[in-house]
Amino acid sequence: MKFATFTSSIALATAASLSLAAFPAMAQDETSAGEAVEEAEAAAQRERLDDDMHNRQLDYKGNIIVSAVGLQQLDLLAGTSVLEADDIQRNLNGQIGEVLAKLPGVSATSFAPGASRPVLRGFQGERVKVLIDGLSTADVSNTSADHATTIEPLTAERIEVLRGPAVLLFGSQAIGGAVNVIDKRIPRRIPTESVHVDAIVAADTASDLRNFAASIDAPLGDSLVFHVDGSFRETNDLEIGGFQIAPVLRQQILDLADEEEGEGEIEEAEELREAAGEDSIIPNSATETWTVNGGLSFFSGDSVFGASVGYYDTDYGVPGRPGTEHAHGEEGEEGEGEGEEEEEEIVTIGLEQFRADALADIDLGDGFFQRLKVRLGYSDYTHTEFEGAETGTVFDTESFEARLEIAQSDTGPTRGSIGAQYSYRDFEAIGEEAFVAPNTTEQFALFALQEFGPGPIQIEAAGRLEFTDVESDPLDVSRSFTNFSGALGLVYESDDAFRAGLNLSRVERAPAAEELFADGPHIATQQFEIGDTNLSTESAWGLEGYVRGQLGGAEFSFAIYQQWFDDYIFLSGTGDEEDGLPVFVFLQDDADYFGLEGELSLPLYRSGGVTLLTDLRASYIDAELDDGTAVPRIPPLELLGALEAQTDAFDLRAEVQWFDDQNDVDAFETATDSFTFVNLSMAWRPLPSRENITLALSADNIFDVVGRRHASFTKDFVPLAGRNIKASVRFSF
Repeated sequence: MKFATFTSSIALATAASLSLAAFPAMAQDETSAGEAVEEAEAAAQRERLDDDMHNRQLDYKGNIIVSAVGLQQLDLLAGTSVLEADDIQRNLNGQIGEVLAKLPGVSATSFAPGASRPVLRGFQGERVKVLIDGLSTADVSNTSADHATTIEPLTAERIEVLRGPAVLLFGSQAIGGAVNVIDKRIPRRIPTESVHVDAIVAADTASDLRNFAASIDAPLGDSLVFHVDGSFRETNDLEIGGFQIAPVLRQQILDLADEEEGEGEIEEAEELREAAGEDSIIPNSATETWTVNGGLSFFSGDSVFGASVGYYDTDYGVPGRPGTEHAHGEEGEEGEGEGEEEEEEIVTIGLEQFRADALADIDLGDGFFQRLKVRLGYSDYTHTEFEGAETGTVFDTESFEARLEIAQSDTGPTRGSIGAQYSYRDFEAIGEEAFVAPNTTEQFALFALQEFGPGPIQIEAAGRLEFTDVESDPLDVSRSFTNFSGALGLVYESDDAFRAGLNLSRVERAPAAEELFADGPHIATQQFEIGDTNLSTESAWGLEGYVRGQLGGAEFSFAIYQQWFDDYIFLSGTGDEEDGLPVFVFLQDDADYFGLEGELSLPLYRSGGVTLLTDLRASYIDAELDDGTAVPRIPPLELLGALEAQTDAFDLRAEVQWFDDQNDVDAFETATDSFTFVNLSMAWRPLPSRENITLALSADNIFDVVGRRHASFTKDFVPLAGRNIKASVRFSF
């Protein structure tokens, strides 16, 4: 790849960037060694106190919270949610989409147990960014729903779910929102212990889960901290509550079986009926994943300089559609196999990624600018799709990304941050089913987020200017785009407990390489996809209103939004077939999105260290093209209600989650039925400190219901897990 030459230059640039970034910190007034140690300890203590006050024991607890750096007090992030550590321990899922799926406005692609990406406000793929500390995950999960996201949730310190106009600071590809994972591979604070260990051991019944994850943080002297973490996760084929295939598809297969039997094809008819009768498990859905990461940080006063390396490896099955032949990109030689049925091969994916990151988070003193943060990331990613024992398609991606952000002091008339971001991706797919031509994408952006006014009424503004070049040498096509996205918000803040606001946004997105250059069989989605090299910029106006805060002990958050798209990019069926697959082409048209989302936590009883509360969540999305056609795979109305009892030692929770049916579908999509999950869980903290050890036991979908996530490409034959008993132990000491 021509990226090889590029990486050598990047290595030099990385070293130079860190050296320059370190200069402001090293130029501070000289102090004695003892004073430096005291200053570092004081800074660490201040940070721990702040974390405890604002983030409810964030330090080393693995909480999932919404608190993007520099954005905690800015309200252009209208859609916010909080998921505590006990929730992630109850979930135990290895894919980030499933971990977040219970939050309002969030669903998941649920392609397979080994591959599930977040769906935010009905958007997925190129309209949702999945980030690691503000940088891309650098995988190819945006290219196809069957590609896993290279994140191990159990080793994350927190996960920020960002929705609303301010997400444009992370890129115009985040029209729907962003998921920002803050992990611990680059240490951000000095532990008070000589060695700090976090670990979790877990198992379940629906997938025969065997899971272990652990991390170690150790100070090396007064200013260095070393970190290492690793995880191992293995599952068998997923157990489900009934038939694998959805009722409509089952009936089609049974009708075909009757036809075959009527023509005297008894054996074929029996095979079709056997496929229609598949139940209890999803064949070829097993997974195996392991990760290892190491990092080192240097602390100087309130500044941090660090670097890390990591490796992610996973192998997982791609469930096939029962009763159908596996489509291939090439027909056999003339006469070969004529009149014979081709046996479907078992498809699996082997994926690996090497990633290196660097961080400089620098205290700039008491001037106008308070902090400078520099992030660098490099990734070498490969995944191979196997058809039985044969290698099918190989995806190779090499990428580099850099982000610089300067945070202003909060003592002046304005508050906020400004910055720049650069990314380069070299993508290549090799094989008969490589449906996207080799290509490179290079992007440079400038962004800013500002808040004006001391309150109670404040004005907020955000903007991002992007320059994008997308090129494919084999196709001899090169496209360049200049896009500007911006947002303006008005917020009323009565006090720290109540905020209400209105946001107006305009977002522009350059077409992705996959939308421009696709031309081939996409087996994961059972489509022959054809891109359009003449696609123009996609843009959208957005209006959003929200309220959130506390009232009488209740915590609440509610948002209503509307987006009007011009030149919305989407896949549309043509009715033709190519290589045995229906042909879908990328087109552009206007589209409208409307949505509601909210959550309420209401204490019902508090006395003697016992709290009884109810937790209510809801989300609704409606999306259609200009001609009234429904946008495909839009999640239906979702409601969640829970009753939870909390004590110092125990938390008990009963939960009902209801999904409405979804009949508003396009011509090439099947509807989904409504279903209800009932879940029970318990968390026990046996030690007097109530923090070091947590034992969790839960039962999900206790009535063994068959549920299908409408946002999934594979909803017709990959239902959600059936009854699942899960147990785990989390240590922190």
